[in-house]
Amino acid sequence: MSRSEIPVIDLFAGPGGLCEGFSSIVDKTGVRRFAVKVSIEKDPVAHRTLMLRALFRKFPKGKAPQAYYDYIRGSIKREQFLAHPDIKEAAEEAAKEARLAELGKTPHEQIDGWIREALGGNREWVLIGGPPCQAYSLAGRSKMRGKDPKAFEADKRHFLYTEYLRIIQEFKPAVFVMENVKGMLNSKHGGSPIFDRILADLRQPSEGLTYDVRSLVVAGEQLSPKDYVIEADSYGVPQSRHRVILFGIRSDVAESTQDLKAHPRWFLMKKSSAKVCVNDALAGLPALRSKLSKEPDSYEAWLRVLRDASQGLKMWRSPIRMRIETLMADSQKKALAHISSGAAFMPMKNVATGSMPDELKKWFIDPRLGGVLQHESRSHMRTDLQRYLFASCFAKSTGYSPKLRAYPPRMLPDHENLKRDEDEDEITGEGDSKSIPFADRFRVQVGGDPSTTVVAHIKKDGHYYIHPDPSQCRSLTVREAARLQTFPDNYFFEGSRTEQYGQIGNAVPPLLANKIAKTVLKFLLSSRS
Repeated sequence: MSRSEIPVIDLFAGPGGLCEGFSSIVDKTGVRRFAVKVSIEKDPVAHRTLMLRALFRKFPKGKAPQAYYDYIRGSIKREQFLAHPDIKEAAEEAAKEARLAELGKTPHEQIDGWIREALGGNREWVLIGGPPCQAYSLAGRSKMRGKDPKAFEADKRHFLYTEYLRIIQEFKPAVFVMENVKGMLNSKHGGSPIFDRILADLRQPSEGLTYDVRSLVVAGEQLSPKDYVIEADSYGVPQSRHRVILFGIRSDVAESTQDLKAHPRWFLMKKSSAKVCVNDALAGLPALRSKLSKEPDSYEAWLRVLRDASQGLKMWRSPIRMRIETLMADSQKKALAHISSGAAFMPMKNVATGSMPDELKKWFIDPRLGGVLQHESRSHMRTDLQRYLFASCFAKSTGYSPKLRAYPPRMLPDHENLKRDEDEDEITGEGDSKSIPFADRFRVQVGGDPSTTVVAHIKKDGHYYIHPDPSQCRSLTVREAARLQTFPDNYFFEGSRTEQYGQIGNAVPPLLANKIAKTVLKFLLSSRS
């Protein structure tokens, strides 16, 4: 192992957002400062994504074999790809790194064997990961407690963090980074706050082993729970994603690091000078038309749906009606240019990034890709498409997404469709009346602002993720969701489109992980000196 590499173990890895961020940091010679040695994920499809990216990272930046690009473009099958002579050795190494296992079910001896072999006795290493959050999220708690309170109290997902804790007890990392949803701060179990218990356990995992658990955004040791929350949009991520991040430092390492005592603010993440908006993040991606569901789809049929949308404005008495009508008519004309509904791979000579910040250009764009991956629109019912057109025109006019109370009466969904979906993860709609209990059922991602939180619910429907451009009249594609989550454009998601959306929504934004990793590296280098 290179002296420059600091080993990393990733638990509950998902498709690899945290791995990607830590692995992306290189020194002046191009050598990675962090080396992911083991990443563990239980979902077979997410694991395939995780392993593919691990394989990609086995090659120096910009040096992945052509076979990788042939595979993600769909030119060769997975079996051909993994057997390719340029890939085979890296694939074997990646299989040792990305492990398909379920923490809590896979025998501890097996998990520990992988980690022990990977670390090779190294004591300066980093543990990262985020235990599954369903039992902590607001909507998850509401759903589970409402159906069966006893089952909710017994739900093992409350305590999957103990699997993370067990690895700390067994292997004593110098540093750990643990991520979870903000809902864990007020989640209770048996009447007691779960967050207090987690903090206490992490501060003293076992007799004689203690950790200093710090915030990456607020200095000091006497912290309130909210001080551990990182707002991703303040750190260059084009998304209002707020997550709890715990930065744990083994006490002997903390005590011996003089800079930590003298200059604690050195080890805080630096905020970006300006927030990145949706339009900046999506710059350069081809404009697409949506597709029609529950009826024959065609370009001509789609245009007719858009032309008919203005009928829904009848009987709508609003001071902005004329403005919305004009925008809808303009959007219908622009829609004439949107013939394609996208594809798994769209060849392009150059992805024009326009006003995209330089940091994102360097992060997203790979000239060798030669196009855009996984950029294909969904199919939607004509009534929903007409709501999308109205809502995106409304947002373009006002700067905010309309709630259902602002919709023309003829465009309101029927009562049954207005019932709140209890599977939503952290989507907190406002009840305006008994007849409209979920006012945020349709949400436009406003082009001039960071997006709302991209969550796994995006795999169910696109209503909460309407594209800001009215002329495209659709929900976000997989690639657009990946852009908002800051996955590089050459990051390929395995599985069906539904599974791809789910992986993206469950991930940690890699660019945020990169900035966390930079702070962790700065600390570890300081601790050495």
